[in-house]
Amino acid sequence: MHRRRNYDAHPGDPVLPEGNSSIVLNMTTGLTIWCSEAITLATVLLLAWRHNRQTPAYLMWALGFSVSAIGFALVAARGVIPDIWSVTIGNTIALLGESAWIAGFRWMDKRKLQWSALLPPLIWVIGVNLPWINDDFVNRVILYDLAGAVGSTLLAIAVQPGEGRREPARAQISIVFMTLACLCFISGIWMALLRPSLDDALICRGYVALGYALLITVAIVLNGKLLMERAERRWRAISITDTLTGVLNRRGLQDSYDILAGEGQHRARKLAALLFDLDHFKSINDRYGHQTGDIVLVEFARIAHQFVPRSGAFGRMGGEEFVAFVPIDDQAQAEALAETIRADFCRTPLLAGRSLVPATVSIGVAIMPHDTASWDRLVSAADRALYAAKRAGRNCTIVFSEKETAKPEDAPVDAESGELVPTLDDQIHALRRMRKLAGM
Repeated sequence: MHRRRNYDAHPGDPVLPEGNSSIVLNMTTGLTIWCSEAITLATVLLLAWRHNRQTPAYLMWALGFSVSAIGFALVAARGVIPDIWSVTIGNTIALLGESAWIAGFRWMDKRKLQWSALLPPLIWVIGVNLPWINDDFVNRVILYDLAGAVGSTLLAIAVQPGEGRREPARAQISIVFMTLACLCFISGIWMALLRPSLDDALICRGYVALGYALLITVAIVLNGKLLMERAERRWRAISITDTLTGVLNRRGLQDSYDILAGEGQHRARKLAALLFDLDHFKSINDRYGHQTGDIVLVEFARIAHQFVPRSGAFGRMGGEEFVAFVPIDDQAQAEALAETIRADFCRTPLLAGRSLVPATVSIGVAIMPHDTASWDRLVSAADRALYAAKRAGRNCTIVFSEKETAKPEDAPVDAESGELVPTLDDQIHALRRMRKLAGM
């Protein structure tokens, strides 16, 4: 009497009944190709991780493909090794690959790992140990499809963008994984309702394996696109950021100005340029050292950046010079912002060892209507206002109104140019004098 053998439900099971040697060869070849591709991808991702160890997702994805290759290899060895290795352990290891991919996507977004990533292999391990599943090929197919559908759904969820992320490739990858989940689910439903013969079940598994390989390949390509988009954004951020202070550099400022000039006119009537220059900065470097000078630059950038509104732009022009572009409705807004930054900076204690560094800043402000504003005219006028602030004794703010800013760029700057903004101390002193005079 011919004894029926229990075949593994994993896509591409190489062991078939006698007389199907051509299918056996094709299935074995398919598994071999998949293992080779998985090992190749694992190697590439491992090299990527070694090149950029700040991205642990590469390592986790490499681990996932390595584990999948091992699992597929064990399944392919059915008949050569004990069934517990090819059926139970092989499929468990293959499903652990999906768990590693899920963890990789969560690590990519710096999100915490969740135990739910282990659901695919857990479903398989628990189910395959039930006698009515372990002894029936079709039931094992249904169980594997269920585990695969859960794993693909978790992958689709893991790849969903977090708050504030707009990456079109993510939605595409999620659709691919949901399609894979539907494929596994439909296969399991078909098996459960029709209860096909062994040959039909193996043919079905062949089509599912083909679809699985195709969809995984598409997901890999889209994931590569996602990583390239991220790399491009990262390099762009680096190219427009000042390495010392972390604020925009001149290129970043020009890009931000173009956005403000194009869109800001619909939100505010005027655009102000605030040009900052740290007073006696060369003397600070000479007396306390360049390291202390760097600390002063970083501290000023931190203080000024926190006060500049999100609707504006702030960055370093070069050396000890910084600039902010801010949409405003009236001149008082620009004056208040400049004085807030100046007062906060000069009152912040900066130490070089045990010595207090006397750091202050002079500010030149220029204002223009949005419809006539230009980078060159605004910065030139702000520079002339800054020159006037230096002549006025430093550690103060000079504002050029729209009329003053409209003067030719080569116009001479005299002692009366611009409006000197009263400091907070001056305003407090004036209020006290008024109160004293009122009480006389």
